[in-house]
Amino acid sequence: MGKIAINIATGSLQQAEMIVGIDLGTTNSLVAIVHPETKKPVCLKEHNANSIVPSVIYFDEFDNITVGEMAHDQLELNPANTIFSAKRLMGKSYNDIKSKAAYYAYKIIDDDTESLVKIQVNNKFYSPIDLSSLILKELKNRAEHILKTPVTKAVITVPAYFNDAQRQATRDAGKLAGLDVLRIINEPTAASLAYGLGIDTTKEKTIAVYDLGGGTFDISILKITNGIFEVLSTNGDTYLGGDDFDKAIVDYWLKANEELQELYYSNQSIAQTLRLQAEAAKKQLSTSNNFSTTINEFQISIDLDTFNELIHPFINKTIDCCKKALKDSDLKISDIETVVLVGGSTRVPAVKKAVHSFFNTEINDSINPDEVVALGAAIQADILAGNNKDFLLLDVTPLSLGLETMGGLMDVLIPRNSKIPNKVSRQYTTQKDGQSSMRISVFQGERDLVKDNRKLAEFNFTGIPGMPAGLPKVEVSFLINADGILTVSAKELRSGIEQSVEVKPQYGLTDAEVEKMLLESITYAKDDMATRALVEAKTEGEQIISVTEKFIQKNTAILNKEEILATANALQALQLSLTMTDKNLIQSKIEELNEITRPFAERAMDAAVSNALSGKSIL
Repeated sequence: MGKIAINIATGSLQQAEMIVGIDLGTTNSLVAIVHPETKKPVCLKEHNANSIVPSVIYFDEFDNITVGEMAHDQLELNPANTIFSAKRLMGKSYNDIKSKAAYYAYKIIDDDTESLVKIQVNNKFYSPIDLSSLILKELKNRAEHILKTPVTKAVITVPAYFNDAQRQATRDAGKLAGLDVLRIINEPTAASLAYGLGIDTTKEKTIAVYDLGGGTFDISILKITNGIFEVLSTNGDTYLGGDDFDKAIVDYWLKANEELQELYYSNQSIAQTLRLQAEAAKKQLSTSNNFSTTINEFQISIDLDTFNELIHPFINKTIDCCKKALKDSDLKISDIETVVLVGGSTRVPAVKKAVHSFFNTEINDSINPDEVVALGAAIQADILAGNNKDFLLLDVTPLSLGLETMGGLMDVLIPRNSKIPNKVSRQYTTQKDGQSSMRISVFQGERDLVKDNRKLAEFNFTGIPGMPAGLPKVEVSFLINADGILTVSAKELRSGIEQSVEVKPQYGLTDAEVEKMLLESITYAKDDMATRALVEAKTEGEQIISVTEKFIQKNTAILNKEEILATANALQALQLSLTMTDKNLIQSKIEELNEITRPFAERAMDAAVSNALSGKSIL
């Protein structure tokens, strides 16, 4: 590597291009690089500032966006317009998270569909991908400001248990933020890299990574052989973390003071103040035995013994997850050679003690637990940049592989840079009643619309049994062998009918063409994401119109004239919005229709249940 210019004013590095490592966290996010001179990974920060960027987004009344510390300050002042824990919503539908919806101070749209959950702020609608992209954009801007160089490529970490939809959502968020996401890697793998585990390729190691963050917990058992990291098992809880410790403290204070309780439930700002004071108490109790403060003239306090008692059930839950992960990996406690601690909540002494006594082995906690994942991501980025030859990288797919879905959208099954051999399956269903065939079109590329990608193969899957729309289950599988040859198969799970086609994804594509496709995906990322969001909103709108019209025809008897008229008007308004190019307008019209139809949909359900109970057929 040539000489690197140092900016005297800021002491920052200047280089043509750097690949950064990003830890996109539930509570906090960080960006890190491997320093070109020291060859050591470092988290980026300005002067005396913290490297941690709170994963919080604030929208003011004019939809101006603030991310990070200043947004965090708005949690108490403007809770409805301040979004936190967006990562918990990644790849989720409302049905997935409805039991936890009350936890969020902001508005999550209850549209009872299987599509991605939406968050309403002012009069706009945002998906978790939009929100995560705003955090990533802030990290990108900070990195560019500190490094004084453009940052366009990144490695982003995700929990080991993240499924394909959640990984793809993270990738999409990176793309929307203007980042070429070179690799999505597992957080435990990143933490292991930061500790240098796996550098000695002559040794085989079995390790546990215990990761307790603000909002999530996961335990991963990894086997490291010849510099290859294999996740043997993973377990955890996506709703267990330091936030629960804070809530336990808040509940303890409320129980002790009825007046404060009344204030808490009637005033969102007081509720957030208490939450933040509980967080301060938790941190202080890591180094002292007592905490006390005053809120609105109320004296509140807690001691270490009480705190340990309050969090004991949560710590026990994490240990139960550890037991399950061990069982799934077919290992005994004595097989684990070392335990790596990750996440700010592992600073709590009672947590460390419990982990040590369960695993009864060496605990690695010498690296800042908030930074360890980002540092590992930076090491992975350095490997991809070709600067680190210590690790063996498995062969990977050069471009994403996927199928065409409704509206001409690309549904990625195997993201680019996935290791091969690889197999991924996903289920699809029919759009029309009695549909007996399905066109399966396979594409390669990074754009959101298939028309901008390269078609590899197409076949008609026939013989689907005649059933109502949505009932057939067609499982499409992509299998890439070690030679990079893709076999696409489709199987109707109810009837067992199956067909397959062999595809050579790399055939006829030069490196220059791959590079061109990647470049276009970055150039058009913003437009592509806007187009995808619009197409998805229109598709959802069309489906809801069709379902509502069928419902009205079938249930006229239980509706009054006003309801029929209101529904007809809402249907007309939604139909009209579909002719326009405003995603937010379509989503607000869908929500209006849902609001009108929900009461009589519930009535129809009650009627169906009472008919069934009285022995009548409800078919």
